[in-house]
Amino acid sequence: MPLPDGARSPGGICIYGALGTGYTNRTFEFDDGQRASRQPGAGDGVLLDIAGLKMSDLDSEVLPLPPRYRFRDLLLGDQSFQNEDRVQVEFYVNENTFKERLKLFFIKNQRSSLRIRLFNFSLKLLTCLLYIVRVLLEDPTKGIGCWGCPKRIYTNDSSSEFHWAPILWVERKMALWVIQVIVALISFLETMLLMYLSYKGNIWEQIFRVSFVLEMINTLPFIITIFWPPLRNLFIPVFLNCWLAKHALENMINDFHRAILRTQSAMFNQVLILFCTLLCLVFTGTCGIQHLERSGANLSLLTSFYFCIVTFSTVGYGDVTPQIWPSQLLVVIMICVALVVLPLQFEELVYLWMERQKSGGNYSRHRAQTEKHVVLCVSSLKIDLLMDFLNEFYAHPRLQDYYVVILCPTEMDVQVRRVLQIPLWSQRVIYLQGSALKDQDLMRAKMDNGEACFILSSRNEVDRTAADHQTILRAWAVKDFAPNCPLYVQILKPENKFHVKFADHVVCEEECKYAMLALNCICPATSTLITLLVHTSRGQEGQESPEQWQRMYGRCSGNEVYHIRMGDSKFFREYEGKSFTYAAFHAHKKYGVCLIGLKREEHKSILLNPGPRHTLAASDTCFYINITKEENSAFIFKQEEKQRRLGCPGQGLYEGPSRLPVHSIIASVGTVAMDLQNAECRPPQSSAGGKLALPTENGSGSRRPSIAPVLELADSSALLPCDLLSDQSEDETTQSDDEGLSVVEYVKGYPPNSPYIGSSPTLCHLLPVKAPFCCLRLDKGCKHNSYEDAKAYGFKNKLVIVSAETAGNGLYNFIVPLRAYYRSRKELNPIVLLLDNKPDHHFLEAICCFPMVYYMEGSVDNLDSLLQCGIIYADNLVVVDKESTMSAEEDYMADAKTIVNVQTMFRLFPSLSITTELTHPSNMRFMQFRAKDSYSLALSKLEKRERENGSNLAFMFRLPFAAGRVFSISMLDTLLYQSFVKDYMITITRLLLGLDTTPGSGYLCAMKISEDDLWIRTYGRLFQKLSSSSAEVPIGIYRTECHVFATSEPHDFRAQSQVSVNMEDCEDTREVKGPWATRTGSSGSAHGRHSGGGDPVDPPLRRKSLQWARRLSRRGPKQAGQAAAAAEWMGQQRLSLYRRSERQELSELVKNRMKYLGLPTTGYDEMNDQQNTLSYVLINPPPDTRLEPNDIVYLIRSDPLAHVASTSQSQKSSCSHKLASCNPETRDETQL
Repeated sequence: MPLPDGARSPGGICIYGALGTGYTNRTFEFDDGQRASRQPGAGDGVLLDIAGLKMSDLDSEVLPLPPRYRFRDLLLGDQSFQNEDRVQVEFYVNENTFKERLKLFFIKNQRSSLRIRLFNFSLKLLTCLLYIVRVLLEDPTKGIGCWGCPKRIYTNDSSSEFHWAPILWVERKMALWVIQVIVALISFLETMLLMYLSYKGNIWEQIFRVSFVLEMINTLPFIITIFWPPLRNLFIPVFLNCWLAKHALENMINDFHRAILRTQSAMFNQVLILFCTLLCLVFTGTCGIQHLERSGANLSLLTSFYFCIVTFSTVGYGDVTPQIWPSQLLVVIMICVALVVLPLQFEELVYLWMERQKSGGNYSRHRAQTEKHVVLCVSSLKIDLLMDFLNEFYAHPRLQDYYVVILCPTEMDVQVRRVLQIPLWSQRVIYLQGSALKDQDLMRAKMDNGEACFILSSRNEVDRTAADHQTILRAWAVKDFAPNCPLYVQILKPENKFHVKFADHVVCEEECKYAMLALNCICPATSTLITLLVHTSRGQEGQESPEQWQRMYGRCSGNEVYHIRMGDSKFFREYEGKSFTYAAFHAHKKYGVCLIGLKREEHKSILLNPGPRHTLAASDTCFYINITKEENSAFIFKQEEKQRRLGCPGQGLYEGPSRLPVHSIIASVGTVAMDLQNAECRPPQSSAGGKLALPTENGSGSRRPSIAPVLELADSSALLPCDLLSDQSEDETTQSDDEGLSVVEYVKGYPPNSPYIGSSPTLCHLLPVKAPFCCLRLDKGCKHNSYEDAKAYGFKNKLVIVSAETAGNGLYNFIVPLRAYYRSRKELNPIVLLLDNKPDHHFLEAICCFPMVYYMEGSVDNLDSLLQCGIIYADNLVVVDKESTMSAEEDYMADAKTIVNVQTMFRLFPSLSITTELTHPSNMRFMQFRAKDSYSLALSKLEKRERENGSNLAFMFRLPFAAGRVFSISMLDTLLYQSFVKDYMITITRLLLGLDTTPGSGYLCAMKISEDDLWIRTYGRLFQKLSSSSAEVPIGIYRTECHVFATSEPHDFRAQSQVSVNMEDCEDTREVKGPWATRTGSSGSAHGRHSGGGDPVDPPLRRKSLQWARRLSRRGPKQAGQAAAAAEWMGQQRLSLYRRSERQELSELVKNRMKYLGLPTTGYDEMNDQQNTLSYVLINPPPDTRLEPNDIVYLIRSDPLAHVASTSQSQKSSCSHKLASCNPETRDETQL
């Protein structure tokens, strides 16, 4: 800053006037290595030559500083090193001339120029208004003439002759003339000033501008009348100022938008310009025809306006027409101008409208403040993604009034445009073309007013890492623009998840995918179970089907996870102070709801099945599985049951299978009515061992085995949560009897190396010492071992093979759930990774600590690779979708190679359970494809019918999906959508999949029902058995039924439905054979999907199917029915012979390749054909559901480490005491 007068800058020289007077005053300092001294007579500064900056004339001595600067230095210290050797330079940034100042005020400055243009616009409107006033005040019948001349009245006798005097002269009042002259002077001066300021060297260009010519026509004549009074009545076409007003309005709007920095106004500008053009054409034609017709028909202003409207609208009534040729010529000119100007305006308007349709325009600020909306940000919007989001989002009743704003950088797809034109979506979905990285586009979407923002990744990209990077930038941009807007982010790679950990909800695709595929190997159809839980359904799918399994499967698919505060719940309020296990069993027995977890008020973590030691409090939040939430349920009690409840309040805990509650669940749109039938009251019966005695059956004196009651509070001496730990510790010290090899002891601990940041630590089975990388290679020996194939390792358990393209970090989540500490060591399956590309050192370092994990380079489409990795010794094969094939030129063709390869393996290895990941869910109909299967054709028709009925789960009846053998990660998109309403769904899903391990929370596992376990009989009794013995909570059943697929084309659906074998139809033939306990050992152990040899159809299932077929033949007509059955039986026999021939052909092919590779063929001979079965999932079935052989029950087992309060010795003694006290006919909590 310049120093005050009389003061010198310490160590600097102030330079003035070196750059002239055309710049504003600024000061800068330059370091030049010297100190400048003041010249004698220089005053307060020294004038230096800026061009040369020669400092040789300066004295080298430094003059003493004034006393005030010395005193300042004394106070602030010696700062001479900061102020020395600096030169202060003052210069001007902007020109300071008078012309530049005017130019800045009138043109450059937006706000001041806006005021000037507004004033100019007002002047032009005033002149047009004065013209109308002059026309209304004028009376041509009183005479026409110049100023001061005698007036003359002109009459038009014929249409061919007219007088020019009425056209040239008008009657103008003195006051009106004065006002018009003043306005003309102001307009003229303003025009000349703006012409001078905008002059750039070409004067003719300025003169011949249309606006300048119009200004001169409307202003110069009025100025001339000041000096020549007779011309004051001269006609001047002032109405042409409307065009100047239109031009001023355009400039004013442009300045206004520049001043407020608004850019999304092109459509508004064009509409306004078009409207002004039409208005100016009509106004010009009206005033021109009215004036010219003064010598003709002498039309009024209103009549002329009527004529112009009729003419420009191309109606042309003909009642008003111009009478003289000047007015006719004007009409022709106006029509020609309209034909030229208006099409150009309309073309520009249509173009802007089309562009607006592409970009989507804006979301109204008023609507954003009065209505609720969410924003969906995607890279590219496909029709499947859009429909999944809309169907799931609007499935919730409270979201019906929400708007969905889609922000996508690409142009709207044709299919998407067609869907958004449907009235159901057109009023609620708004598509905006724009980027989330631009604040302008976020402002268009009103992101700061949004209720939520969903950011989805483009999973079909070849480079998934690049897709994640785009998602991360979008999340950062939205968080920066609208920090209070909740974020729901979908990420693909787990290593990129920590970049968006600030989001409210994050779903990592590869984490969930690999964990779900891993659980599919130990808990069959986990992918189907989770998919059905995270989809919104009313349980109405398949209810019109003649198939019993479809009706039951569709009804149970309507179960979802809900939450409620226990103190406000009718389901769980009565169990306050009771144990969690007690509440779970009795709530299921009484209401049919499955209590799976809870959350304490003081804790944020959700606990799945915290165990019997956890007592419920009124402030707990309960999470349960049911058809609908409790708020939409109506409780119906019968009158006699109310009296029984009043008469006998102390009823027993269990009243026997004959008194089980029958749940009649009637699903509607928003309400579910439950018919609650209570068992009749009876005094508690005393029996040995504290168990309730069951009533006799069929009048005989024998009793079925009893089940212990579920205690209200936990009894530490009667619980068995510790057997897992004790059994595992015993397993680790055992020896292998078959091979005599010492078993390597495993340790429990946390994996030392995590492949990415953000992985949840899980206690796992680990090797005491990390395995060398060379030992991880399955097909090549090393110096530590010489094994080169899976047979040489001598694995006791079946293999789990994973086929993937690369060893990504997500593959780590496939291994962790299979090596979790709560898995028994006897249940650990060897894992073989079949990789197209060699894994890197970082991945091998992460997996070398896990036992029995190997890798091999190979492809799933190579038979030799499959045989070398031990596919004949495998029980499960997981085929992961390859990233390189996720995108294809034609949609839905990305899965072509995977489907054909899996179909080949399905034919070569029929007993192998193959789980396949597909990119598009619609392609699952090609899995295990049978060209002439009439049953698959019927399922296809059922799927189409369910889709027409508006089902979100139309694909659920496809056999591969129902059996859990096909999966698409896009099915889990609804998990992110549901978290908007249920913020706990992601947490519960991660706990079920084993991705997160919260202390005290249980885990998902499965148990198989054998023939010896059928004394349990029903699902409700099984619930009680598990709750009383091991505190486990069952949540569903995976059921496998024998099914014979027809090959002939069906005549109707009824004939086709007779081919399937329904297990429940055979219950009446089984029940007449006596008690359940006497039927368990007659048929031996049943072989399911995990069996390894024998007949293609299990012996009990074969007998059952033959009995069912005989019964059907007896029920039908005696002649035609027997002939049809015989023909069908012959067709099936012929098909079996054909298949056997094809089977032998394929078997020879595989054996030849095995011999060529030097592999033994004994394992392949034991493989059986399991293609004649169908499987499906029943979520939370009713308590009276009958158990069937080979049923697999999904359990949530409590955490064995949650309540370990005593030593392992006391735990073992309590466990052995409990086992000893059980009835010999019963089993432990795992084997029943």
